[in-house]
Amino acid sequence: MRTALTVAGSDSIGGAGVQADIKAMAALGVHATTVITAVTAQNTRSVAKIYPMPADMVQAQLDSVLSDCNIKAIKTGMLYNAEIIGVVADALEDHQMPLIVDPVMVATVGDNLYDGTFLRAMKEKLLPICELVTPNRHEAEVLSGIKIDNEDDVTYACEVIGKEGTSVLLKGGHLGQKAVVDYLYLSSGITRIRNPRLAAAGHGSGCVMSSFITANMANGLDLVTAVLEARKMIQRSIAEQYSIGGGVPVVNPSVSLAKKEDDAKVSTIRELDGAVAKIIDMLPLEVVPRDGINIAYANSDAKGPEDIAGVDKRITVHNGSLKRNGSVRYGAAEHLSYVLMEAMKNNPGIRCVMSMSGDDSLIRDMRDADMHMVSIRKMPGESISCTVRDAVEGCNEFPDAITENRGRFTSVHLFGNDPTDVLRKLEKIF
Repeated sequence: MRTALTVAGSDSIGGAGVQADIKAMAALGVHATTVITAVTAQNTRSVAKIYPMPADMVQAQLDSVLSDCNIKAIKTGMLYNAEIIGVVADALEDHQMPLIVDPVMVATVGDNLYDGTFLRAMKEKLLPICELVTPNRHEAEVLSGIKIDNEDDVTYACEVIGKEGTSVLLKGGHLGQKAVVDYLYLSSGITRIRNPRLAAAGHGSGCVMSSFITANMANGLDLVTAVLEARKMIQRSIAEQYSIGGGVPVVNPSVSLAKKEDDAKVSTIRELDGAVAKIIDMLPLEVVPRDGINIAYANSDAKGPEDIAGVDKRITVHNGSLKRNGSVRYGAAEHLSYVLMEAMKNNPGIRCVMSMSGDDSLIRDMRDADMHMVSIRKMPGESISCTVRDAVEGCNEFPDAITENRGRFTSVHLFGNDPTDVLRKLEKIF
Protein backbone atom coordinates (compact mmCIF):
# COMPACT_ATOMS: atom_id res chain seq x y z
CA MET A 1 0.00 0.00 0.00
CA ARG A 2 1.25 3.50 -0.78
CA THR A 3 2.43 5.15 2.43
CA ALA A 4 2.91 8.80 3.39
CA LEU A 5 4.14 10.58 6.51
CA THR A 6 2.55 13.47 8.36
CA VAL A 7 4.69 15.40 10.84
CA ALA A 8 2.19 17.49 12.78
CA GLY A 9 0.39 18.22 16.02
CA SER A 10 -2.41 16.29 17.67
CA ASP A 11 -5.86 17.92 17.77
CA SER A 12 -7.97 16.72 20.68
CA ILE A 13 -11.24 17.20 18.78
CA GLY A 14 -9.96 15.38 15.69
CA GLY A 15 -10.82 18.11 13.21
CA ALA A 16 -7.27 19.09 12.25
CA GLY A 17 -3.70 17.92 12.81
CA VAL A 18 -2.67 14.31 12.48
CA GLN A 19 -6.20 13.06 13.08
CA ALA A 20 -7.51 14.91 10.02
CA ASP A 21 -4.39 14.01 8.02
CA ILE A 22 -4.91 10.28 8.59
CA LYS A 23 -8.54 10.46 7.44
CA ALA A 24 -7.76 12.61 4.40
CA MET A 25 -4.96 10.34 3.21
CA ALA A 26 -7.10 7.26 3.78
CA ALA A 27 -9.79 8.77 1.54
CA LEU A 28 -7.25 8.53 -1.28
CA GLY A 29 -6.12 5.01 -0.45
CA VAL A 30 -2.87 6.04 1.26
CA HIS A 31 -1.68 4.76 4.63
CA ALA A 32 -0.58 7.63 6.90
CA THR A 33 2.34 7.20 9.28
CA THR A 34 2.69 9.94 11.91
CA VAL A 35 5.23 11.93 13.87
CA ILE A 36 3.58 13.94 16.66
CA THR A 37 5.20 17.34 17.19
CA ALA A 38 2.82 18.74 19.81
CA VAL A 39 -0.24 17.81 21.81
CA THR A 40 -2.99 20.41 21.99
CA ALA A 41 -5.97 20.68 24.31
CA GLN A 42 -8.55 22.36 22.12
CA ASN A 43 -12.17 22.27 21.06
CA THR A 44 -14.33 24.03 18.50
CA ARG A 45 -14.11 27.29 20.46
CA SER A 46 -10.50 27.72 21.57
CA VAL A 47 -7.07 26.22 22.21
CA ALA A 48 -6.65 25.74 25.96
CA LYS A 49 -3.09 24.41 26.13
CA ILE A 50 -0.17 23.37 23.90
CA TYR A 51 2.52 20.88 24.87
CA PRO A 52 5.35 20.77 22.28
CA MET A 53 7.04 17.37 22.15
CA PRO A 54 10.67 17.20 23.28
CA ALA A 55 13.00 17.33 20.28
CA ASP A 56 14.53 13.94 21.06
CA MET A 57 11.08 12.34 20.96
CA VAL A 58 10.37 13.94 17.59
CA GLN A 59 13.72 12.60 16.40
CA ALA A 60 12.96 9.11 17.70
CA GLN A 61 9.62 9.05 15.88
CA LEU A 62 11.23 10.17 12.64
CA ASP A 63 13.98 7.58 12.93
CA SER A 64 11.48 4.80 13.61
CA VAL A 65 9.24 5.58 10.65
CA LEU A 66 11.88 6.49 8.06
CA SER A 67 14.10 3.51 8.83
CA ASP A 68 11.31 1.01 8.26
CA CYS A 69 8.64 2.31 5.88
CA ASN A 70 8.74 3.03 2.16
CA ILE A 71 7.47 6.59 2.42
CA LYS A 72 6.29 8.06 -0.91
CA ALA A 73 5.52 11.64 0.25
CA ILE A 74 5.78 13.71 3.43
CA LYS A 75 3.86 16.67 4.81
CA THR A 76 4.52 18.86 7.80
CA GLY A 77 1.88 20.70 9.76
CA MET A 78 2.19 22.29 13.19
CA LEU A 79 5.89 22.37 14.18
CA TYR A 80 5.66 25.05 16.88
CA ASN A 81 9.29 26.02 17.48
CA ALA A 82 12.79 26.23 16.00
CA GLU A 83 14.08 23.18 17.85
CA ILE A 84 11.43 20.90 16.33
CA ILE A 85 11.90 22.46 12.89
CA GLY A 86 15.64 21.86 13.14
CA VAL A 87 15.18 18.17 13.94
CA VAL A 88 12.67 17.72 11.11
CA ALA A 89 14.78 19.63 8.57
CA ASP A 90 17.92 17.65 9.43
CA ALA A 91 16.06 14.35 9.09
CA LEU A 92 14.51 15.27 5.74
CA GLU A 93 17.30 17.31 4.15
CA ASP A 94 18.43 14.49 1.87
CA HIS A 95 14.98 13.03 1.33
CA GLN A 96 14.09 11.64 -2.09
CA MET A 97 10.31 11.89 -1.71
CA PRO A 98 8.18 15.05 -2.15
CA LEU A 99 7.93 17.26 0.96
CA ILE A 100 4.81 19.43 1.37
CA VAL A 101 4.96 22.12 4.07
CA ASP A 102 1.74 23.47 5.56
CA PRO A 103 3.15 26.38 7.60
CA VAL A 104 0.56 26.14 10.40
CA MET A 105 0.60 29.29 12.52
CA VAL A 106 -2.90 30.03 13.76
CA ALA A 107 -5.79 27.72 14.65
CA THR A 108 -9.16 28.32 13.01
CA VAL A 109 -10.42 29.59 16.36
CA GLY A 110 -7.71 32.27 16.33
CA ASP A 111 -5.02 31.01 18.72
CA ASN A 112 -1.32 31.05 17.79
CA LEU A 113 0.27 27.64 17.24
CA TYR A 114 3.92 28.73 17.21
CA ASP A 115 6.43 30.51 19.42
CA GLY A 116 8.91 33.34 18.80
CA THR A 117 11.65 31.06 17.46
CA PHE A 118 9.48 29.51 14.74
CA LEU A 119 9.56 31.97 11.83
CA ARG A 120 13.29 32.27 11.21
CA ALA A 121 13.80 28.51 11.42
CA MET A 122 10.90 27.88 9.03
CA LYS A 123 12.32 30.27 6.41
CA GLU A 124 15.96 29.23 6.77
CA LYS A 125 15.74 25.47 7.33
CA LEU A 126 12.49 23.97 6.04
CA LEU A 127 11.27 26.05 3.10
CA PRO A 128 14.51 25.62 1.09
CA ILE A 129 14.17 21.81 1.11
CA CYS A 130 10.44 21.42 0.41
CA GLU A 131 8.74 20.95 -2.93
CA LEU A 132 5.60 22.93 -2.05
CA VAL A 133 4.50 25.25 0.73
CA THR A 134 0.78 25.94 1.22
CA PRO A 135 0.21 29.21 3.15
CA ASN A 136 -3.06 31.06 3.55
CA ARG A 137 -3.05 34.85 3.27
CA HIS A 138 -1.95 35.48 6.86
CA GLU A 139 0.80 32.85 6.71
CA ALA A 140 2.03 34.20 3.36
CA GLU A 141 2.22 37.72 4.80
CA VAL A 142 4.26 36.49 7.78
CA LEU A 143 6.60 34.36 5.63
CA SER A 144 7.16 37.07 3.01
CA GLY A 145 6.91 40.23 5.10
CA ILE A 146 4.52 41.64 2.50
CA LYS A 147 0.99 42.89 3.16
CA ILE A 148 -1.23 41.21 0.59
CA ASP A 149 -4.08 43.32 -0.79
CA ASN A 150 -4.15 42.43 -4.50
CA GLU A 151 -2.78 40.04 -7.12
CA ASP A 152 0.45 42.00 -7.54
CA ASP A 153 1.08 41.48 -3.82
CA VAL A 154 0.28 37.78 -4.23
CA THR A 155 2.86 37.42 -7.01
CA TYR A 156 5.52 39.31 -5.07
CA ALA A 157 4.87 37.30 -1.89
CA CYS A 158 5.11 34.02 -3.81
CA GLU A 159 8.39 35.12 -5.39
CA VAL A 160 9.84 35.95 -1.97
CA ILE A 161 8.63 32.72 -0.33
CA GLY A 162 9.74 30.58 -3.27
CA LYS A 163 13.01 32.39 -3.95
CA GLU A 164 15.08 29.20 -3.48
CA GLY A 165 13.04 27.14 -5.92
CA THR A 166 10.14 26.11 -3.72
CA SER A 167 6.69 26.05 -5.31
CA VAL A 168 3.98 27.96 -3.46
CA LEU A 169 0.23 27.39 -3.24
CA LEU A 170 -1.16 30.59 -1.77
CA LYS A 171 -4.70 29.72 -0.73
CA GLY A 172 -7.23 32.42 -1.53
CA GLY A 173 -9.96 31.76 1.00
CA HIS A 174 -9.02 34.83 3.06
CA LEU A 175 -8.41 37.21 0.14
CA GLY A 176 -11.98 38.47 -0.01
CA GLN A 177 -12.70 37.88 -3.71
CA LYS A 178 -16.18 36.94 -4.88
CA ALA A 179 -14.86 33.56 -5.99
CA VAL A 180 -12.04 31.80 -4.19
CA VAL A 181 -8.84 32.05 -6.23
CA ASP A 182 -5.84 29.98 -5.19
CA TYR A 183 -2.47 30.86 -6.70
CA LEU A 184 0.01 28.12 -7.63
CA TYR A 185 3.49 29.58 -8.10
CA LEU A 186 5.62 27.10 -10.03
CA SER A 187 8.79 27.71 -12.07
CA SER A 188 8.35 31.50 -11.77
CA GLY A 189 4.81 31.36 -13.21
CA ILE A 190 1.40 31.74 -11.54
CA THR A 191 -1.57 29.45 -12.20
CA ARG A 192 -4.93 30.65 -10.91
CA ILE A 193 -7.34 28.02 -9.58
CA ARG A 194 -10.89 29.39 -9.30
CA ASN A 195 -13.72 27.84 -7.31
CA PRO A 196 -17.11 29.11 -6.10
CA ARG A 197 -17.00 30.56 -2.61
CA LEU A 198 -18.80 28.34 -0.12
CA ALA A 199 -19.60 28.95 3.52
CA ALA A 200 -16.55 29.81 5.61
CA ALA A 201 -14.07 26.94 5.63
CA GLY A 202 -14.34 24.99 8.84
CA HIS A 203 -11.76 23.74 11.26
CA GLY A 204 -8.99 21.71 9.60
CA SER A 205 -9.31 22.91 6.00
CA GLY A 206 -5.61 23.72 5.64
CA CYS A 207 -4.50 20.40 7.14
CA VAL A 208 -6.89 18.41 4.96
CA MET A 209 -5.93 20.28 1.78
CA SER A 210 -2.20 19.66 2.27
CA SER A 211 -2.90 16.03 3.16
CA PHE A 212 -4.89 15.54 -0.05
CA ILE A 213 -1.93 16.97 -2.01
CA THR A 214 0.53 14.73 -0.16
CA ALA A 215 -1.58 11.62 -0.72
CA ASN A 216 -1.95 12.44 -4.41
CA MET A 217 1.81 12.76 -4.73
CA ALA A 218 2.29 9.52 -2.80
CA ASN A 219 0.03 7.95 -5.42
CA GLY A 220 2.42 9.16 -8.12
CA LEU A 221 0.64 12.24 -9.46
CA ASP A 222 2.79 15.18 -10.51
CA LEU A 223 2.67 18.37 -8.45
CA VAL A 224 0.21 20.31 -10.61
CA THR A 225 -2.22 17.40 -10.97
CA ALA A 226 -1.92 16.63 -7.25
CA VAL A 227 -2.86 20.21 -6.38
CA LEU A 228 -5.75 20.40 -8.86
CA GLU A 229 -7.24 17.09 -7.70
CA ALA A 230 -6.78 18.07 -4.03
CA ARG A 231 -8.55 21.37 -4.68
CA LYS A 232 -11.59 19.51 -6.02
CA MET A 233 -11.69 17.36 -2.90
CA ILE A 234 -11.31 20.20 -0.40
CA GLN A 235 -14.18 22.00 -2.11
CA ARG A 236 -16.35 18.98 -1.37
CA SER A 237 -14.91 18.66 2.15
CA ILE A 238 -15.87 22.25 2.94
CA ALA A 239 -19.33 21.83 1.40
CA GLU A 240 -19.88 18.78 3.62
CA GLN A 241 -18.46 20.23 6.86
CA TYR A 242 -20.35 19.36 10.03
CA SER A 243 -20.68 20.53 13.65
CA ILE A 244 -19.41 18.52 16.61
CA GLY A 245 -19.49 21.27 19.25
CA GLY A 246 -20.69 24.76 19.94
CA GLY A 247 -18.00 26.56 17.91
CA VAL A 248 -16.74 26.33 14.33
CA PRO A 249 -17.71 23.26 12.28
CA VAL A 250 -15.05 20.82 11.05
CA VAL A 251 -14.43 19.99 7.40
CA ASN A 252 -15.17 16.46 6.25
CA PRO A 253 -11.84 14.86 5.23
CA SER A 254 -13.41 11.52 4.36
CA VAL A 255 -15.20 12.60 1.20
CA SER A 256 -14.56 10.58 -1.91
CA LEU A 257 -14.67 12.81 -4.96
CA ALA A 258 -12.72 10.47 -7.20
CA LYS A 259 -14.38 9.97 -10.57
CA LYS A 260 -13.80 6.74 -12.46
CA GLU A 261 -11.15 8.35 -14.62
CA ASP A 262 -9.37 9.74 -11.53
CA ASP A 263 -9.39 6.26 -9.99
CA ALA A 264 -7.97 4.91 -13.23
CA LYS A 265 -5.05 7.36 -13.15
CA VAL A 266 -4.07 6.22 -9.67
CA SER A 267 -4.58 2.55 -10.61
CA THR A 268 -2.24 2.99 -13.58
CA ILE A 269 0.50 4.29 -11.27
CA ARG A 270 0.01 1.51 -8.73
CA GLU A 271 -0.11 -1.27 -11.31
CA LEU A 272 3.05 -0.05 -13.03
CA ASP A 273 4.82 0.49 -9.72
CA GLY A 274 4.20 -3.12 -8.73
CA ALA A 275 5.41 -4.38 -12.10
CA VAL A 276 8.63 -2.36 -11.90
CA ALA A 277 9.56 -4.08 -8.65
CA LYS A 278 9.12 -7.50 -10.31
CA ILE A 279 11.05 -6.44 -13.41
CA ILE A 280 14.00 -5.39 -11.25
CA ASP A 281 13.99 -8.83 -9.62
CA MET A 282 13.79 -10.87 -12.83
CA LEU A 283 15.63 -8.98 -15.57
CA PRO A 284 19.20 -10.03 -16.49
CA LEU A 285 21.69 -7.17 -16.31
CA GLU A 286 22.95 -7.82 -19.84
CA VAL A 287 19.70 -6.61 -21.44
CA VAL A 288 20.00 -3.20 -19.76
CA PRO A 289 22.10 -0.72 -21.78
CA ARG A 290 24.23 1.91 -20.11
CA ASP A 291 21.56 4.61 -20.39
CA GLY A 292 18.98 2.30 -18.85
CA ILE A 293 15.57 0.89 -19.72
CA ASN A 294 12.04 2.05 -19.08
CA ILE A 295 8.48 0.82 -19.15
CA ALA A 296 5.48 2.97 -20.05
CA TYR A 297 1.81 2.35 -19.26
CA ALA A 298 -0.96 4.50 -20.72
CA ASN A 299 -4.40 5.40 -19.50
CA SER A 300 -7.01 4.01 -21.87
CA ASP A 301 -7.84 7.51 -23.13
CA ALA A 302 -4.24 8.79 -23.26
CA LYS A 303 -3.80 11.85 -25.45
CA GLY A 304 -0.11 12.48 -24.82
CA PRO A 305 2.89 11.70 -22.58
CA GLU A 306 1.13 13.46 -19.69
CA ASP A 307 -1.35 10.54 -19.63
CA ILE A 308 1.35 7.85 -19.77
CA ALA A 309 3.25 6.71 -16.69
CA GLY A 310 6.88 5.66 -16.61
CA VAL A 311 9.89 5.45 -14.30
CA ASP A 312 11.51 8.81 -13.70
CA LYS A 313 15.20 8.71 -14.75
CA ARG A 314 14.82 5.10 -15.90
CA ILE A 315 16.04 1.78 -14.51
CA THR A 316 19.82 1.35 -14.69
CA VAL A 317 22.57 -0.99 -13.54
CA HIS A 318 24.20 0.28 -10.35
CA ASN A 319 26.90 -1.61 -8.43
CA GLY A 320 25.99 -4.89 -10.07
CA SER A 321 22.23 -4.73 -9.61
CA LEU A 322 19.22 -3.03 -11.16
CA LYS A 323 18.05 0.20 -9.63
CA ARG A 324 15.12 2.50 -10.34
CA ASN A 325 16.37 6.08 -10.25
CA GLY A 326 13.04 7.76 -9.57
CA SER A 327 9.41 7.16 -8.82
CA VAL A 328 6.69 6.04 -11.21
CA ARG A 329 4.91 9.15 -12.46
CA TYR A 330 3.12 10.54 -15.47
CA GLY A 331 5.27 12.09 -18.19
CA ALA A 332 8.46 10.27 -17.10
CA ALA A 333 8.95 8.21 -20.27
CA GLU A 334 8.47 10.67 -23.11
CA HIS A 335 10.33 8.71 -25.80
CA LEU A 336 8.47 5.48 -25.04
CA SER A 337 5.21 7.43 -24.81
CA TYR A 338 5.33 8.32 -28.51
CA VAL A 339 6.11 4.71 -29.39
CA LEU A 340 3.15 3.57 -27.30
CA MET A 341 0.77 6.17 -28.70
CA GLU A 342 1.57 5.02 -32.22
CA ALA A 343 0.94 1.43 -31.18
CA MET A 344 -2.39 2.40 -29.59
CA LYS A 345 -3.52 3.97 -32.87
CA ASN A 346 -3.13 0.56 -34.48
CA ASN A 347 -4.47 -1.42 -31.52
CA PRO A 348 -6.08 0.50 -28.61
CA GLY A 349 -5.69 -2.55 -26.39
CA ILE A 350 -1.89 -2.22 -26.44
CA ARG A 351 -1.26 0.13 -23.51
CA CYS A 352 2.18 -0.93 -22.22
CA VAL A 353 5.67 -1.07 -23.72
CA MET A 354 9.09 -1.83 -22.28
CA SER A 355 12.49 -1.09 -23.78
CA MET A 356 15.58 -3.31 -23.53
CA SER A 357 18.46 -4.46 -25.71
CA GLY A 358 20.68 -7.47 -26.21
CA ASP A 359 22.76 -9.55 -28.60
CA ASP A 360 21.72 -12.42 -30.86
CA SER A 361 21.06 -14.66 -27.85
CA LEU A 362 18.20 -12.39 -26.71
CA ILE A 363 16.54 -12.64 -30.11
CA ARG A 364 16.97 -16.45 -30.06
CA ASP A 365 15.38 -16.60 -26.60
CA MET A 366 12.47 -14.52 -27.84
CA ARG A 367 11.98 -16.80 -30.84
CA ASP A 368 12.13 -19.85 -28.56
CA ALA A 369 9.39 -18.22 -26.48
CA ASP A 370 7.22 -17.95 -29.64
CA MET A 371 7.30 -14.16 -29.60
CA HIS A 372 5.81 -12.54 -32.69
CA MET A 373 8.52 -10.05 -33.68
CA VAL A 374 8.75 -7.43 -36.41
CA SER A 375 12.19 -6.11 -37.37
CA ILE A 376 12.57 -2.48 -38.39
CA ARG A 377 15.26 -0.26 -39.78
CA LYS A 378 14.98 3.36 -38.73
CA MET A 379 16.15 5.74 -41.44
CA PRO A 380 18.23 8.83 -40.52
CA GLY A 381 15.97 11.63 -39.36
CA GLU A 382 12.92 9.36 -39.09
CA SER A 383 11.05 9.42 -35.77
CA ILE A 384 10.61 6.18 -33.88
CA SER A 385 6.82 6.64 -33.91
CA CYS A 386 6.82 6.75 -37.75
CA THR A 387 9.01 3.65 -37.82
CA VAL A 388 6.58 1.82 -35.51
CA ARG A 389 3.66 2.88 -37.67
CA ASP A 390 5.35 1.55 -40.79
CA ALA A 391 6.32 -1.68 -39.03
CA VAL A 392 2.79 -2.64 -38.01
CA GLU A 393 1.04 -1.64 -41.22
CA GLY A 394 -0.46 -4.74 -42.79
CA CYS A 395 0.07 -6.93 -39.70
CA ASN A 396 -2.90 -9.16 -38.94
CA GLU A 397 -2.16 -8.84 -35.23
CA PHE A 398 0.02 -6.45 -33.30
CA PRO A 399 3.48 -7.98 -32.65
CA ASP A 400 4.78 -8.86 -29.22
CA ALA A 401 7.97 -6.97 -29.99
CA ILE A 402 9.50 -4.59 -32.50
CA THR A 403 13.25 -4.99 -32.87
CA GLU A 404 15.95 -2.89 -34.51
CA ASN A 405 19.44 -4.19 -35.24
CA ARG A 406 22.09 -1.65 -34.28
CA GLY A 407 25.25 -3.55 -35.09
CA ARG A 408 26.58 -5.33 -32.02
CA PHE A 409 23.24 -5.27 -30.25
CA THR A 410 19.52 -5.20 -31.01
CA SER A 411 17.08 -2.69 -29.53
CA VAL A 412 13.78 -4.25 -28.42
CA HIS A 413 10.38 -2.71 -27.66
CA LEU A 414 8.24 -5.34 -25.92
CA PHE A 415 4.48 -4.59 -26.02
CA GLY A 416 1.55 -5.77 -23.94
CA ASN A 417 -2.00 -4.94 -22.95
CA ASP A 418 -0.83 -3.92 -19.48
CA PRO A 419 2.21 -4.39 -17.19
CA THR A 420 1.03 -7.88 -16.20
CA ASP A 421 0.97 -8.89 -19.86
CA VAL A 422 4.52 -7.55 -20.37
CA LEU A 423 5.68 -9.40 -17.24
CA ARG A 424 4.15 -12.63 -18.56
CA LYS A 425 6.13 -12.24 -21.80
CA LEU A 426 9.33 -11.49 -19.89
CA GLU A 427 8.87 -14.66 -17.86
CA LYS A 428 8.61 -16.66 -21.08
CA ILE A 429 11.84 -15.13 -22.40
CA PHE A 430 13.93 -15.34 -19.23
